[in-house]
Amino acid sequence: MSRQVRSQWVVKWVLPAAASLIIGCLLLGTLHWAAVKTDIVAEVRQRDLVSLIVSKMQDAVAHDQESATVWDDAVRRTGERDLGWLTSNLGEWMHTYFGHDAAIVLSSDRTPIYEFIAPSDNAASSDDLRLAYMPLADALQKRLAASDTEGITERVLSIGESDLAYVGRRPAIVSVKPIVSDSGNLEQKPGEQNLHVAVRFLDQGFGSEIGKEYQFTEMRFADDAPNDAEHAFIPLTSRSGATIGYFTWRPFRPGASVMKATLPAIGLAAVAIFTAASLCGNAIWRRSARLASSRQQLQHLALHDPLTGLANRAHFSSEIAARLIAASEDDGNSVLFIDLDRFKAVNDTFGHPTGDKLISLVAQRMREVMPNALIARIGGDEFTVLSKESDDQAVAAACLRVVQHLREPFKIDGIHIVIGASVGAAIAYGPADPSELTRQADIALYHAKAAGRNTYAIFGSHMDELLRRRRKLEQDLRLAIETRSQIETFYQPVYSREQNSLSSMEALARWKHPEEGFIGPDVFIPIAEEIGLIQQIGEIVLEDACSVMADLPHITMAVNASARELCSDGYPLRVLSRLAKWNIDPKRLEIEITETSAIAGEGHSDRSIALLRKAGVRIAIDDFGTGYSSFSRVQDLMVDRIKIDKSFVDAMQTESKPLVEAMITMARARGLKTTAEGVETDEQSDALVNLGCDSLQGFLFSRPLARAAIIDFYKGVERKFSRLD
Repeated sequence: MSRQVRSQWVVKWVLPAAASLIIGCLLLGTLHWAAVKTDIVAEVRQRDLVSLIVSKMQDAVAHDQESATVWDDAVRRTGERDLGWLTSNLGEWMHTYFGHDAAIVLSSDRTPIYEFIAPSDNAASSDDLRLAYMPLADALQKRLAASDTEGITERVLSIGESDLAYVGRRPAIVSVKPIVSDSGNLEQKPGEQNLHVAVRFLDQGFGSEIGKEYQFTEMRFADDAPNDAEHAFIPLTSRSGATIGYFTWRPFRPGASVMKATLPAIGLAAVAIFTAASLCGNAIWRRSARLASSRQQLQHLALHDPLTGLANRAHFSSEIAARLIAASEDDGNSVLFIDLDRFKAVNDTFGHPTGDKLISLVAQRMREVMPNALIARIGGDEFTVLSKESDDQAVAAACLRVVQHLREPFKIDGIHIVIGASVGAAIAYGPADPSELTRQADIALYHAKAAGRNTYAIFGSHMDELLRRRRKLEQDLRLAIETRSQIETFYQPVYSREQNSLSSMEALARWKHPEEGFIGPDVFIPIAEEIGLIQQIGEIVLEDACSVMADLPHITMAVNASARELCSDGYPLRVLSRLAKWNIDPKRLEIEITETSAIAGEGHSDRSIALLRKAGVRIAIDDFGTGYSSFSRVQDLMVDRIKIDKSFVDAMQTESKPLVEAMITMARARGLKTTAEGVETDEQSDALVNLGCDSLQGFLFSRPLARAAIIDFYKGVERKFSRLD
């Protein structure tokens, strides 16, 4: 046999066998040592437990006696020698209720007054009982004569004597207790109390009862200690130290049980070690193959989104750069930027797990719509598409398909969720700059959003000009807020249905641009929210509104709060500080929030609302009915009023009247006030009044007015009503 073959045989068979044998022996030896130690500890604890049980049983017998011996009736009836009563309460009852095997009542001179012995095949005789209890009765009588109270506690009501002793040829617990008054109203001379003796035998069924209750196997009483190693025992000794017998049982040995259960595993481990060692070379080869596979998986993860399996930003950037740089003059490519509408509301309402499922379903639909395009997820709810489509009509058709398919409801965990998508597209022919093409698609996406969302736009040269105008508006708005010279506050009156008069006002922000004149809030408020200036605008409006309330002490005022303001930790303090500065009662201020902002803020908005309402500020839901799941979510919001959106008021004469009626009914059921916005005709006003709407607001009564104009308007209304009075 050659050296190479011998070495291979040694490495493949001898060394694995030797290693398996050594490791197996070490494991077996360690386990055996641990099992022996565990069994010793377990047996010691079992002995301690049995000793404790016997001790507790002695205490229990004495405690059982006290339930009938510490009793005024027992003192009187034993004195009267009422044997019927003694049988019912100190004899048979103790056997029936507590399981005592014998009961004797002794007079003060230790003469038996009454005796009960439970019938059995080897019942004890009266003489056997007397020999067992007389020493204890004598000792107790001496303690009673000496007025000894040692051992009396809140639980132990009288002194007593107890011991383990033979009654005839049977081991037993013997306990002697005095029959004493429980009220202390019966006079008893020390040492002249009658005594009660209770006997509980330890042989026959006593051991099996303990074994069954404490799960000791083969528990029994034995006269002699067992000689075999399979049984454990404890001696039962009297107070004199004499052994009266033994409790024996088959101890639970957890170590041996574990050892027995583990031996097959040790054998299998030895075989496994041998097998593993002999196949080490093959395992190394397989590991190398797995490493190669893992590298491929890591490369895939590095280039793809883990949630959807779509390409990620890095992969998309790499692919678009490679494709556009290598494109020929005749090649056309298009890029689509897709942004999901209302996705944040879904996340805030149903939780992120539902949001993740929604993103996965969106990715699946986009694969179905554009199976040949490279689709990437570049953000939470943002997607990009690289397609070979370059014809304007084909690209528009692709964008339309995306919008239509993503507009259809998604069913997730039994919930129908409706979102939408805004799509921006850009087209390039021949070699092109990837950054420029994606910039153009981003601009087109912005225009799709500005057009009302849930639509698409394809980049055109005019869009650059619109974007530049947007950037200029951002700069001008920053300057306007810094100088506080262009943001003005207008006020629109709100009329009460019950009083048929002006009851409050709503403060509205207006931007008076030095070049373009007044810019509507629908234009500059979204810009302010996007660039983080909405809180400063809110502070300007609140300050001016407080000053108007100071000038008009009988009017209440409503101001709007954005989600960003509401979730700010310092917002309640800022509001209350402004009110205190102008000495305004918080009850005169009403803060209007959108339902979506209240929901999106989660705990932050809840805390702000709770603090403001506690101070007296009222809260209203603005544009009610347009948020996400309004009827269900409003039940959880702490508000005082709902404002019915203008879109419902406009359609009062057609399909929305039942909805408006339902809103007013629901608000009334919850104790909320209602205000209808955008009332422009007498027909709308009459219909809302008939439905029970509390307040009306709109151009029918007055357009929003500047500060000076609203003060004059209010004073004019006040003079009109004073003349009527």
